This record gives sequence, structure tokens and C-alpha cells, in this order.
Amino acid sequence: MILYVDNEHASTFERAGDWLLAARTRITYRLGDLAGDVCLLARYGDVDIDLIERHGIRAMFISGHGAPPEAYDEREREGLREIIRRGDLPVFGFCGGLQFIADALNVAPVRMGRVPDGAADPHPDYEPGWITELGYEPVRLVGDHPLHDGLGATPVFRHAHSYHLPTLPDGFVRLAETDPCPIQLAAHEERPLAGAQFHPEYWTTDNPDGGRLIHNFLRWAGVTS
Repeated sequence: MILYVDNEHASTFERAGDWLLAARTRITYRLGDLAGDVCLLARYGDVDIDLIERHGIRAMFISGHGAPPEAYDEREREGLREIIRRGDLPVFGFCGGLQFIADALNVAPVRMGRVPDGAADPHPDYEPGWITELGYEPVRLVGDHPLHDGLGATPVFRHAHSYHLPTLPDGFVRLAETDPCPIQLAAHEERPLAGAQFHPEYWTTDNPDGGRLIHNFLRWAGVTS
């Protein structure tokens, strides 16, 4: 069994619950299909090492979130942090999920910055006034890594974020970039921990690279062959 952790705060479900629940369900099925295994969906506050061991979880994916970091009572995510710090379970973070992995390892996410004075905001209805990345756009791969297999030099993924990581936790390497966001993809050099600032879980027929990246992660982490 694999695990998909819903990392969204309750406040976001109050305004976008139906859409989010449909998206989470669809992604749960897609992750299970890629892994060739049952995928369990669980809220972040219900996830700890005991759950991992009771269900024989072989890999964990952490969702993104629309709520700002300060919305959370971090005591509710301590069990999830402990799993990441232990470092033996394959874990991949999507967008805010990557930020959570980094934060558990002492690197906090920050805003990408303000839209410069006098410049047009390209996404005025999404985090107005802040620099953002939104929609299906390419990234540039950096270095050589098994997560890159079959992606080409500039794969396309869905983006939806105004926060990013200013640096990486110890032991991680940078694997993709864009101009606004130098850390778009990262993986640990020794542990099966990785994540993307974008959303590979929202791959489509026209933009299939996200599915390929998740497939590559499952192979790299030894979950599939």
C-alpha cells in the first residue's frame, strides 16, 4: 500500500471543498495506478509512524495546499514531520509538500517576492501583488538524475504557487529550475526523499510529463521495478 497525505488546511475546504475532494480522489486513484498498489488517502493530522507501520505503507506522497503556512497548528503535523526526519520511507512532496519536507528539515519556505512597482501582475486573481507561477509551463532540468529519465530538457508541468524554498536542506540536490524559482525539483543524495515545487500529479494527455516524473520516482525509490 502507498499513502497520499492531504496536506490542506480545513479553511481551504470551506471555500473550495467540492473541487478539492474531487481532485484528491482522482489523484489517489492515479497514484495507485502508477504504483500498481492500493493508495490510501489520509488527512495530515492522522499520519504518523504508527499508521505507516500498521498499513505497511511503502511510499508516501504529500499534497500541496492553498492555506498559508501560518494557518496550521504545527502540533497536528508532528507525526508527519517525524516520518520525514526518520528518512527511511520513500516520500515525494507536491508543491507545498516539498516545502513541508524542507521545513521539517529546517528550511522554511518564503514568498518569491512582490510584483515590481509599475509592472503588470500576470495573475491578478491568484495571490495578487505577489510573484507567482500558474498554469502549465516548462522547467529546465539541472544535472543528471534518474528522476529525469524520459523527460527531455524542458518538461512541462502544472504550477500554482507564490512560495518557494530559498535554499535546500542538507543532503539535497537541485534538479530543475525556472527564472522565478531556482528550486523546482530536488532529491536527497542518500535517502528516498524528493519533491517538486510544481504539481506533477496534475498531468494530462497534452502534458504527460508529471506522470512520467512520478513513475521515475517510484522506480528510483525502489517501490516499483
